[in-house]
Amino acid sequence: MSFKTKHIKKILFTIFFLILLSCQLQEASKNHGVVFLENRAKKLKINVSNTNDVINIFGQPHSRSISDENEWIYIERILTKGEFHKIGQNVLKSNNILVLKFDKYGVLKNKKLLNKEDKNKISFSQEKTENELTKKSFVEKFLNSVKQKMYGNR
Repeated sequence: MSFKTKHIKKILFTIFFLILLSCQLQEASKNHGVVFLENRAKKLKINVSNTNDVINIFGQPHSRSISDENEWIYIERILTKGEFHKIGQNVLKSNNILVLKFDKYGVLKNKKLLNKEDKNKISFSQEKTENELTKKSFVEKFLNSVKQKMYGNR
């Protein structure tokens, strides 16, 4: 081998080595909400912890229940990059919700941690609600049918 090819191989090897060094072993993820929600929830004790303890551990709640001001909700969502068949797309890794219920004195009475699988079990009503505001009048229905007949033959 000539002197030039040895140096080119060393330069290429050095560049390749530097590229490999810059690769991360940790997976890329996007966090939203409280990180490590499940671990932090284990620190709370029912009938012992109060609202001040919760604020020290989690911070202010993301939302509160509409019907009950003493029910606080914390959210954690982690998105990662997809594997081979979903390259470049975000995939939901974990989606946890912590619901805390306090009594009128601010003492924790109930805590419930919902994960991705628990939320899939929730059933929703299949009934449809009629909206009186979006119903069309007789004139609108008649004009729409005339319009369809006019432009339907084209």
